[in-house]
Amino acid sequence: MSRIVGVGVVLLLSWCCCGAAAPDAALPEHAPYQRIISLYAAHTENLMTLGAAERLIGIDGQSKTLPGAAGKPIFSYHDDPERFLAAQPDLVLIRPMIARGYPQLVQRLEQSGIRVVSLQPTTVDQLADYWRQLGRLCGQSAAAEAMIDRFNAAVDAFKALSRTVASPKRVYFEAIHSKMKTFTPQAMAIFALETAGGVNVAADAPVRANNNIAVYGKERLLSHAAEIDVFLSQQGAMNQASRETIMAEPGFGVIRAIKHDQVFLVDETLVSRPTLRLLQGIYHIGCLLYPQTYRAAGRRILADAGLPE
Repeated sequence: MSRIVGVGVVLLLSWCCCGAAAPDAALPEHAPYQRIISLYAAHTENLMTLGAAERLIGIDGQSKTLPGAAGKPIFSYHDDPERFLAAQPDLVLIRPMIARGYPQLVQRLEQSGIRVVSLQPTTVDQLADYWRQLGRLCGQSAAAEAMIDRFNAAVDAFKALSRTVASPKRVYFEAIHSKMKTFTPQAMAIFALETAGGVNVAADAPVRANNNIAVYGKERLLSHAAEIDVFLSQQGAMNQASRETIMAEPGFGVIRAIKHDQVFLVDETLVSRPTLRLLQGIYHIGCLLYPQTYRAAGRRILADAGLPE
């Protein structure tokens, strides 16, 4: 049985000068925090799932549509630091992209005595540590363990369901159409695909440290044209290509999936964010690949995990 296990998660603490992995013991001594601003939608969603919504005094713009987010002030890493200081948070949650791109904001907050924690798991194996660290930060460690158990149980059930598929379909999973990029083999999106019973055609995509996206190139993609039963493409802020754009791409007419009209879009928030919605991503992909196998049985697995379709 597959289990997510605790391994290093990219972590930056206010008293730490690098983005190196850190154990749970390295978390700030003042946890749990009471007044949290989250600048990453996955952090926001996970804190709400953990039952810490009341501790969130500010969220990022992408979080405003999440259930329970209505009325919470919106913050951005583009904001003047004084706006953060006026809200009097005791913790600001960010991710490494913000730490690298806006060091002045981080420094100003730290100088004012506000803890800044940067977290972002890049593989499924890092999810457990990530959720545990969030649980400790918001005082919901027991809820974090329950969340991990829910995820593991659902993944095991989905894998068991996928093993009943007689002929697994071969899939190319596109990450960014305009740049001909796919997902690296360790990416969460590929975990979702393989858990749903799909075979990753681009398993030879180059692995990049702390990066889930890889340049694949049209030539390499077309070399697999006859093997691709299904062409998946994530859709969202990172990739806004439409199904029509993919179908009309010069040279793609030789791809088996294009010939058989097997091109589908997958919401990137279901396959690229470290939240429980990754289970919904598995279900959605399973329904696209094997609808008769997945629809009813997969719906029951999601229901057991406490999630809607």
